[in-house]
Amino acid sequence: MSDDALFADAVAVVLAHEGGYWDDPAAGPTNFGFALKFNPDLTVDAIRHMTRGQAIARYREKWWQPWRWHELPRGIAIKTFDLAIDMGPGDAVRCLQRALRAAGKPVKDDGALGTVTVTAAADADEGRLLAALRSESAAHYRLTVAAHPDRSADLTGWLARAYS
Repeated sequence: MSDDALFADAVAVVLAHEGGYWDDPAAGPTNFGFALKFNPDLTVDAIRHMTRGQAIARYREKWWQPWRWHELPRGIAIKTFDLAIDMGPGDAVRCLQRALRAAGKPVKDDGALGTVTVTAAADADEGRLLAALRSESAAHYRLTVAAHPDRSADLTGWLARAYS
């Protein structure tokens, strides 16, 4: 599968989870997953009027290209990319690394998507790894709520994303 096709599949999953415009009480105006609080280069109007095409281009430039998602097996690339949008790339990669250990591939838990992690993912059984990745991401979200009880309202949606 080409990088363009893999990105198209991955960003479709992200956009299905992120939805359209809304005013997030914690992060301000948000559209297609881009919140004003976390995107200081955007204005309220730029977020409000962002098109789907602009969001896709931004995801490619800011989230896909800087990382090595395309080097992962298809299902793992899509899932880890989607998690990265929600929890941040470092935490998403740590979930992947923990899942790799659960799948019998001992890798360092450092949050870096380097050659060792990419190679281990390519060598792992994809189904087993994907199941472990879902479990690890759910654990991450549960621990987040345990540390920040004010985020408990987000847990149901986070777990749905983790297990999808």
